[in-house]
Amino acid sequence: MAIETIHHRICPLCEACCGLELKVVDGRVTSIRGHDDDVFSRGYVCPKAVALKDLHEDPDRLRTPLVKRDGKFVAASWDEAFSEIARRLPAIRARHGDDAVAIALGNPVVHKAGLLLYVPRLARALGTRNVFSASTLDQMPKQLASGLMFGDWLSIAVPDIERSDLLVILGANPAVSNGSMWTVPDFRGKAKALRARGGNLIVIDPRRTETAEIADRHIFIRPGGDAFLLAGIVHTLFAENLAQLGRMAPHVAGVDALAEAVRPFAPERVAARCAISADAIRQLARTIAGAERAAVYGRIGTCTQEFGTLANWLIDAVNVLTRHLDEPGGAMFPKAPAFAANTRGATGAGRGVTTGRHASRVSRAPEVFGELPMTCLAEEIETPGTGQLRALITVAANPVLSAPNGPRIAAALDALDFMVSVDVYVNETTRHADVILPGTSPLEEMHYDVAFPQLGYRNCARAGAAVLPLAAERPAEWEILLKLTAIANGRADGDLAQFDDELAAADVKRAAGEHAAAVLEAVAHRRGPERLIDLALRAGPYGDRFGLKPDGLNLEKLFAAPNGIDFGPLAPRIPELLRTPSGRIEIAPPLLLSDFARAAAALDQPAPDFVIVGRRQVRSNNSWMHNLPALAKGRNRCTVLVNPADARRLGLRDGGRARIARGANAIDAQVEVSDAMMPGVLSLPHGWGHDLPGAQLNVAALQPGANLNALLDDRVRDPLSGNAVLSGVAVCVSAIT
Repeated sequence: MAIETIHHRICPLCEACCGLELKVVDGRVTSIRGHDDDVFSRGYVCPKAVALKDLHEDPDRLRTPLVKRDGKFVAASWDEAFSEIARRLPAIRARHGDDAVAIALGNPVVHKAGLLLYVPRLARALGTRNVFSASTLDQMPKQLASGLMFGDWLSIAVPDIERSDLLVILGANPAVSNGSMWTVPDFRGKAKALRARGGNLIVIDPRRTETAEIADRHIFIRPGGDAFLLAGIVHTLFAENLAQLGRMAPHVAGVDALAEAVRPFAPERVAARCAISADAIRQLARTIAGAERAAVYGRIGTCTQEFGTLANWLIDAVNVLTRHLDEPGGAMFPKAPAFAANTRGATGAGRGVTTGRHASRVSRAPEVFGELPMTCLAEEIETPGTGQLRALITVAANPVLSAPNGPRIAAALDALDFMVSVDVYVNETTRHADVILPGTSPLEEMHYDVAFPQLGYRNCARAGAAVLPLAAERPAEWEILLKLTAIANGRADGDLAQFDDELAAADVKRAAGEHAAAVLEAVAHRRGPERLIDLALRAGPYGDRFGLKPDGLNLEKLFAAPNGIDFGPLAPRIPELLRTPSGRIEIAPPLLLSDFARAAAALDQPAPDFVIVGRRQVRSNNSWMHNLPALAKGRNRCTVLVNPADARRLGLRDGGRARIARGANAIDAQVEVSDAMMPGVLSLPHGWGHDLPGAQLNVAALQPGANLNALLDDRVRDPLSGNAVLSGVAVCVSAIT
């Protein structure tokens, strides 16, 4: 008789991190639903969670390593695949140096503990300065601005939505994303509750998004105008004596410098640039300043533009100047149970963050958070000379679709001497690899969110054991990375378990000093990421301190708590959170003040006839999701949204086709006429374009869609953060008859 088992996990498919309840019969998942008793998500779930079953069972998902022979992939054993890497990769490093090898990381890395905790080990072993990730296609401006202001890359203020009276959202669509750089499952329910208690939701976006549809007010903004709007708001706060620091007053440095810097950005001066009237800008400033409990939140639309760092800095500056930072109902800082630098070491001051410790070889783009811009990858491969990239390791990355100028990246990948991919698919990027090492299904490994509790709307801890067993002959993802690390360290034939023990012991010795032996003994029964998670939990702010606090947290207690453990709502954390050298909030970092000159020069630039922006969709967070039947079914979602007046002027019809061009590059897309679009602005979702030869994504190929990023210029980026400019790009549009 078949036995049904019930398992509780955390969904790894987006930042909402919803708790799931899965039913399994005879090794097959029969049901996936929201876990009603989960302390964080409280039963909420979106359609992506159900697709975990499709991902696990997908016949296109790789289960055996592939090695390219005579231009074609052939199945190989794990030993054969690793032997090929050991034969070729060290030779390239020996001949051309460590910087001849690069590593590129995709979005799924941050959702899987084994990958996120072992990628740094691999990067250190390679010794390369050429580290690229999806962060520079997404959120690096927010991390840089937060780091400069508060002293750590992940000291990011998030709205305390459950106690807020006013939430102002710029360039974000949490009704679809359930937060981004803000982990908030069931945003719709929380927004409804905010409004029910008399609060207000204001959305500022060039599209009337799903979030705008449930808001009290929606304001159109010219794409790329966020920094100018925010500068006008800050100008108004000073000009009308609305800037009040409240409790933050002794903890803020640079207020006078900021006031002087925004003097040229009066509302009348910036109104045309953001397409919002001066009166409306002033009223926004007064509304935010007058609210008792309010937060301003901005996300991907504020990041993927030419003034991304400036915009994200000014968002937090507004929160500081209106007494809404670090206050209940305002923008607050989570206290994560593990891995958060702002909970470790001496409190109230620190080294802060540093950028530009090195620069990319060709464009001289500065390093930020240890990374170089993904948009520099192709040129680093193409350009001859000392340090030219000759080998690449990708981990769950698909920059051919997700980064600007994908065709250039694809051509560059073919010019590499050697490429290794750790991935579950032969996709548009991994098709260029010489060796593909298949990752695991999320259901085959334990789960703990390393990063997202640092962004949660509430403090809690959750973990889940593997739902389904991993085949005996295949390594876990952390073991794949550990083996690559061993190869890079010249220990390809060594004992991996011993190697892992040595790496863990070195970590503990650095952190615990003379107590290292006792600390290691406390976690001696664990290995791999479970050991690292247990170490971090026990040393964290709620931890058991390795037995000194018997009631404290450890991994065993988390595994024994299927609903998770709740540590309550967000609480004020300043000044203890700060890690700036001054021990204060740096509201006017010199690097950011200097960018006002560039912004001032852009104020009088004429608006192009048409610009294009991306679009978040609940069923297509990442390109690989287009291969899952549960998410791919239904209507074509890769449509270009066009305002009705624009459609009439251009002869576009709903359901027809449009050609979108930028210079010599052009794509074709199905038209969807919608008054949700601001006139002069088009919207096309990213991550499509599944019609490239060699990719093995059979479901995605049925509706390949158009690749927005193929239009974009990989030379254009926010110069401070290196983030790609993906929004507000000028294009030409015409009807296809």
